[in-house]
Amino acid sequence: MRKILFCFPIFVSYFSVAQIENATVRNEGEGPYNQLIIRGATLINGNGAPPIGPVDIVIKKNIITQVETVGYPGVEIDSKLRPKLEKDGTEIDATGMYVLPGFIDMHGHIGGSSQGTPADYVFKLWLAHGITTIRDPSAGNGLDWVLKHKQLSAKNEIIAPRIFAYTSFGQDISGVPVIRELPNEKIANQKTNTTVLKGNITSATDAITWVKANYQKGADGIKFFGQTPSIMEAAIKENKRLGLLSACHHAQINVAWWNVVNSAKAGLTSMEHWYGLPEALFTDRTVQNYPLDYNYQNEQDRFSEAGKLWKQAAPPYSEKWNQVMNQLLELDFTLDPTFNIYEANRDLMRSRNADWHKDYTLPSLWNFFQPSKVSHGSYWHFWGTEEEVEWKENYRLWMVFVNEYKNRGGRVTAGSDSGFIFQLYGFAYVRELELLREAGFHPLEVIRSATLMGAEALGRDKEIGTIEVGKLADLIIIEENPLKNLKVLYGTGAIKLTENNEITRVGGVKYTIKDGIVFDSKKLLEEVREMVKKAKNGTELKQPGYPNWK
Repeated sequence: MRKILFCFPIFVSYFSVAQIENATVRNEGEGPYNQLIIRGATLINGNGAPPIGPVDIVIKKNIITQVETVGYPGVEIDSKLRPKLEKDGTEIDATGMYVLPGFIDMHGHIGGSSQGTPADYVFKLWLAHGITTIRDPSAGNGLDWVLKHKQLSAKNEIIAPRIFAYTSFGQDISGVPVIRELPNEKIANQKTNTTVLKGNITSATDAITWVKANYQKGADGIKFFGQTPSIMEAAIKENKRLGLLSACHHAQINVAWWNVVNSAKAGLTSMEHWYGLPEALFTDRTVQNYPLDYNYQNEQDRFSEAGKLWKQAAPPYSEKWNQVMNQLLELDFTLDPTFNIYEANRDLMRSRNADWHKDYTLPSLWNFFQPSKVSHGSYWHFWGTEEEVEWKENYRLWMVFVNEYKNRGGRVTAGSDSGFIFQLYGFAYVRELELLREAGFHPLEVIRSATLMGAEALGRDKEIGTIEVGKLADLIIIEENPLKNLKVLYGTGAIKLTENNEITRVGGVKYTIKDGIVFDSKKLLEEVREMVKKAKNGTELKQPGYPNWK
């Protein structure tokens, strides 16, 4: 029997982690350099500005020091306009290529033992797709493990994106050493309540104690799933007082008494998925219209009925709809929709047969995806046309809200929640960008959600999110224009027919630069491919039900 993972726990006090092996020591990636100049690229910045080029970008160690426009398209560049290469400098000829800020995945679980996904596998897939920063929402491998890898990544001792660690509220953090004092309070004066640290939170006092301990142990924030209103309010307010950020998946077992508006008013800074939002938009009911034989533990029940939820909410642009949107806007609240993670609900066959599974999905992860009554996100008990039709309408209404939220100045970020429901690390993030485009975002708005909006949501927009002088050197270099076709960002590229009627694959990120270190993205993908090939040991992935189907 496969272990149920942490993404949707029923009671947070029962939260358990599934730790995986440590990432290996970095043995590739060049730099950081005393001087690195990226020459002649077209810049697609993360601030919504249109492309401009050719530009030369100068990086010293891990800091961008110059961004210079050096000419005009189709005109030979005057060398006098270009930044000078120093004696010990290095340059990348990016003529005809495109450079973007590094992507930020706001919902990045770092694998797990139940999925059989090693850290190196996950990290390399992310970096190969230009993801230079991730927010781990739940610290599912244990807070000490995540903080250790956060530090190793910061020192560039492993091949990994920058990591922000959000613990799951109530998670056991008793074994993690204290690394910082509370504001205006000394650690020596704090009494450790072991019972509370192991997740037995039954009061507002317990909640505050746990939140303080989480802060002391070095977490960047908290991921909530819901609790009683008094506990949620106390925890969110204390977390905000301490200056940490927060996210919430408003699980259905608690959403009837605490929805996204309650969370935002208490000080929550962002929400995951969409749970809690339709419930805040109810006008003629207070709970979801559950069938009377519904069982939350039956995931086919849970997700098939969730696909009918947006139709139960106030219609777009109605008084209630506008009221809730305006409340969230006024609170500077962030939406992290993770459209991609539920896409199999509206087209299971597409998700199950994606190009990348054959070469890049580990057999253990493929097995985890298959129909199961005990593994989270494997609820394909008898998923069919009726469920998919409901989910297509669910997406339409959900996307209208998200797009309009962006149009009115709201912050929308890009997150993938990979590792579940046939969504693979890196590839799923690119699919998220495509779905933001489907929702109505201009391609430049999509890139902004993937970069600057994520940086703002993490409180790090002075350091990352755009390519500007003084910011950290996190960049992507790609040979194709992603604004014209986001599919070129996939590691498997995009299909293109040449003038000679030859079928080719173009795209895939060429270089990912993180902290001034240049990684060959396609080499990282090849290493993952070899990892998968070795794990298969001559076998092939099989679609569920074969060869026993009759």
